[in-house]
Amino acid sequence: MTEKYDLRKVLAEIKAVPGQYHETDKGIDPNADLAGVYRYIGAGGTVQRPTQEGPTMMFNNVKGFPDSRVLIGLQASRKRVGMILHHDYKTLGQMLNEAVSHPVKPVMVTRDEAPAQEVVHLASDPDFDIRTLLAAPTNTPVDAGPYITMGVVYGHSPNGDQEDVTIHRMVLEDRDTIGMYIMPGGRHIGAFLKEYEAKNEPMPITINIGLDPAITIGATFEPPTTPLGYNELQVAGALRQQAVDVVPGVVVDAKAIARAEWVIEAEIQPNVKMQEDINTNTGFAMPEFPGYNGTANPAVNVVKIKAVTHRQDRPIVQTTIGPSEEHVSMAGIPTEASILSLVDRAIPGKVKNVYNAPAGGGKLMTIMQIHKDDEADEGIQRQAALLAFSAFKELKTVILVDEDVDIFDWNDVMWTINTRFQADRDIMVLEGMRNHPLDPSELPEYDPARIRVQGMSSKLVLDGTVPYTMKDRFKRASFKEMSNWADYLK
Repeated sequence: MTEKYDLRKVLAEIKAVPGQYHETDKGIDPNADLAGVYRYIGAGGTVQRPTQEGPTMMFNNVKGFPDSRVLIGLQASRKRVGMILHHDYKTLGQMLNEAVSHPVKPVMVTRDEAPAQEVVHLASDPDFDIRTLLAAPTNTPVDAGPYITMGVVYGHSPNGDQEDVTIHRMVLEDRDTIGMYIMPGGRHIGAFLKEYEAKNEPMPITINIGLDPAITIGATFEPPTTPLGYNELQVAGALRQQAVDVVPGVVVDAKAIARAEWVIEAEIQPNVKMQEDINTNTGFAMPEFPGYNGTANPAVNVVKIKAVTHRQDRPIVQTTIGPSEEHVSMAGIPTEASILSLVDRAIPGKVKNVYNAPAGGGKLMTIMQIHKDDEADEGIQRQAALLAFSAFKELKTVILVDEDVDIFDWNDVMWTINTRFQADRDIMVLEGMRNHPLDPSELPEYDPARIRVQGMSSKLVLDGTVPYTMKDRFKRASFKEMSNWADYLK
């Protein structure tokens, strides 16, 4: 029988690759220290400098939590994600696009087949306290509290016909209370919640922590690529060619991911909100993907915990730093897939590849590699940019380059902007569009004439493609091909 994929199987594979995994027994405080250390070692992305791309890290000695471990940065390297998914890191977007089109449904297993339910803690137990049970770190000293940053929320519609998985920021507020920020619009869990609230009923969910990255990456797909009711666990199933095991909750009427390290069984309270930083009053939530501290929300959803289950053998709490390269992998690669899917349907063969770079946190910017067959294709590149905005409303900037440009090399991309671009003719600005509310420049006071409410933006296209009729004047310097070049490194 084929070994089933879960976090532990992935870690076993990564450990065999030099430089990709490091663990330490040195004691660490989860309150800001853990993220502070990893910032230097491997966070990358738009994290405060100095930072770098480095190994994923396992902290075995976490202050206050002797029976569990904390893993950070597993996906904080696109190349490592390629290794994890057994695929070329440069074409992961195409791989995910294919997976969405060929879903593999999850399968139900029994509790005896679910390592995630080996140990059960009930919230009704007199000594229950999520804050002392789950080693959820804080990223900075001003965070609203300990955050679950890599928890996949699994829920269904009131009639059970539709289900979905999403990732949200979730702060531990009290012994049995979590504050969950559900971004307005677009998230299917939010759509289901509105149905429950209309009935004034709590919404049962599970929060699944410590997963195969195929699940966490697949879970970040958004509309229109995955419509309401499309369970993104099917994407993970397709990526692995192996259905994801799910299991009924021990207490709540919701499914859990059977091979998770931890599962929190809970209910989102109907029509009830709370202050996100009620325990700290710092005004901040946690560092978010644009690279700034997120503002604490005055009204996050209230989640009441009913039970916590986990593996018996030192369960792993998986976490991430908001602006790190890990977020770029989780959010950016599915966005690339969404863009490629829509663009290829409309103008097949014209967009060779797409990269959502760390500078945009995986969401705000994309680089598109364009192919032109003849003079009649002139302008098709700008049409592709407009399609990209349609595929993902939170996209803010599109850079267009020719197919001889390496979209994964910033020097090559900026070389294009400096040698194949004139600002007076190659810039497109689209005003008054919707974007992501976590971008701090999208405030009415920043641009009162164009931004009416927070979350609006002017969007930008930089067209660095050469006019087809002039392509012979923009040929790169060509060097002699040397098939034995590697011999000179021996």
